[in-house]
Amino acid sequence: MTISERFVIVPKIAHPWSDEVRLGADRQADLLAAYGKRTIAIDYRPPDKAEANIQEAILAGLLDELPTGVAVDPVATPEALPTLLQLRAAGVPVVLFDCPEAHSGLCSIGNDFVRQGAIAAEKLIEIIGGTGKVAIMQGVPDAPNHHERFEAQCRVLRDHPGITIVDGGTDHDSIALAEQAAIRTLSDHADLRGYLCCDAAGPIGIANALRLSGRWTSVACVAMDGIRPILEAIRDGVIRASSATKPRMQGAMIVQMLWLAGRGVQLPCQIDTGIDVITPVNVAQFLAEC
Repeated sequence: MTISERFVIVPKIAHPWSDEVRLGADRQADLLAAYGKRTIAIDYRPPDKAEANIQEAILAGLLDELPTGVAVDPVATPEALPTLLQLRAAGVPVVLFDCPEAHSGLCSIGNDFVRQGAIAAEKLIEIIGGTGKVAIMQGVPDAPNHHERFEAQCRVLRDHPGITIVDGGTDHDSIALAEQAAIRTLSDHADLRGYLCCDAAGPIGIANALRLSGRWTSVACVAMDGIRPILEAIRDGVIRASSATKPRMQGAMIVQMLWLAGRGVQLPCQIDTGIDVITPVNVAQFLAEC
């Protein structure tokens, strides 16, 4: 069957979380194709680093190609990626994903990132009894969703006078950088009681560092997201819980929104795909669905 529509997905970085988005997109493309003879190809283009100039270069190349639709997980505010608006001006439907509602008029697919960050912080406070030293690892500081989670976690922790916040490093959505930052933080703070993070790279790196140090019983990590390595760490007791996005649903909504936009349908400003709270009690269910 001849490919008649091509949707390009540009995540922040090559990452297992983004692969889950792609899986959801592929499944939705197949579902829509089953209703007609117009096939949809998912063109997945992950940058090798989470940097605005790299993402912008990928988008600039699309101006020459003019695909049927483009979805971007912005590494910075949409206003810092001018090619997004140039693509839309050229008639290409554009949506954002894993992103708060934008003021650029683009449809944003994601969840309540402020609430997601707060859920993680509240869960950690419950686990450690509201006292002790807590590290927060930042993700990509300029990424809108990572910034909202970080600020929400800080606000919740500051409401508890028994909590001391310390710098947990910055991972730039890289698992390797997350592990390095966590190793340094654990070395610098022998009395650390808790660890929070702002993306799906952070918990994997933190879990690796906790395993290496043997401190997973004394340092409680509450994660972001629910991809397999995070779920396995929860199952094994290395991570205590997670406040998780739904990347496959985001991928499905990307395809659905671009498909509708290509047919002249006005899109909503925002689509909230919800938050899962994953604990040792229900982690087996999530692992079974991976």
